[in-house]
Amino acid sequence: MDLDLYIDDNVRLWQQKIRAFADEHLIPYEVEAELNDGVLPDDVKRRQHAVACELGLSRMDAPKTHGGLALGQKTQVAIWEQFGRVTNGLSWCFAEVYDWMFENCTALQLEKYILPLMRNETHVAYAITEAGPGSDAAGIKATAHYENGMFRLNGEKWFVTDANLSDFLIVQALVVGGDSDGEHAFFFVRIDADGLTINDNPPFSHTFAAHHPTYGFSDVMVPEADRIGKAGDNMTFTYSWFRRERLMIAARCCGAAERLIEEMQEFARTRELSDGRLLDKDWVKFAIADAATDLYAARLIVYDTAHSIDTGADLKKQHARCSMAKLFASEMVNRTADVAVQIFGGRGYMRTNAAERFYREVRVDRIWEGTSEIQRLIIARRVEKDGLKGL
Repeated sequence: MDLDLYIDDNVRLWQQKIRAFADEHLIPYEVEAELNDGVLPDDVKRRQHAVACELGLSRMDAPKTHGGLALGQKTQVAIWEQFGRVTNGLSWCFAEVYDWMFENCTALQLEKYILPLMRNETHVAYAITEAGPGSDAAGIKATAHYENGMFRLNGEKWFVTDANLSDFLIVQALVVGGDSDGEHAFFFVRIDADGLTINDNPPFSHTFAAHHPTYGFSDVMVPEADRIGKAGDNMTFTYSWFRRERLMIAARCCGAAERLIEEMQEFARTRELSDGRLLDKDWVKFAIADAATDLYAARLIVYDTAHSIDTGADLKKQHARCSMAKLFASEMVNRTADVAVQIFGGRGYMRTNAAERFYREVRVDRIWEGTSEIQRLIIARRVEKDGLKGL
């Protein structure tokens, strides 16, 4: 499916490069990762990491003034769409920095945390979600008491993705005291900080090398210099972060759906029954037709949203469109994964089958970075305020 309105030669070049990377260095190791708790041999991981660095993937969203590639959103969507074709989290083979970091971090923070991240020397995990509020970030209970130039962090964070592989965390907490009393703020926290403990490391449906531990914060002292942003900025950068994360999740969902359609099409074409090929059954043709139509619609939403960001659409519209992209694409790929398992039959229930792995893995796309219900609320509020023109 070529969306020529959005995909120029540069975007297509990145598509080809990342597809080749995925096909050569990632997809061939999916089953090995699946059967070994997501862990691959060190030489394989080093090779994957080296290729990612050579391509400059850690720098894709960073500004050119700091050595970044400053790729447009359409190009980044094309990159993550191709990575979406890969299971077992194997595309998480590089660290990544974001444009908002360079706009909101101090020179010292850039030198200490962000530039090493961009050079793939360190890794970061985000500690935001809590047991109670879940996707409702406004309900966060973790506190950061300000006293004498330091913040004292207390609370608990769930689902800290990639924490077992990270050097530091970005933590959200409610400020108590000082000029920012009552505000939410983000902080850099070293993974070996005193008072930071792993309270639980629950197993999940997927088999990733990256874990999602629960962290406890007990009087974790953080210097004021490690707070991200300034008092009174209301963390406006978080909206930029959420927009990008939601859009790239949507892109990965499109890649996953494409791989699933390819897999079930090939299986149905070669599967011989007593009265002909599985692909000759109308129900199979209809299922594949519906999945292909779903994918085409999702890709149009995703690439049009990326185009609107690249061309400077109103930020409120961007925010709602990213929610629409994540909502539609994540629910689309779950339908596709379900029908793929059905077409594969018993084979579709085997962990060595990509359909089974996707069936487990894409389910979280309707949950993290804001559930489908949160996305619907964001969209509905925009329509309520400005009508359909608000989108």
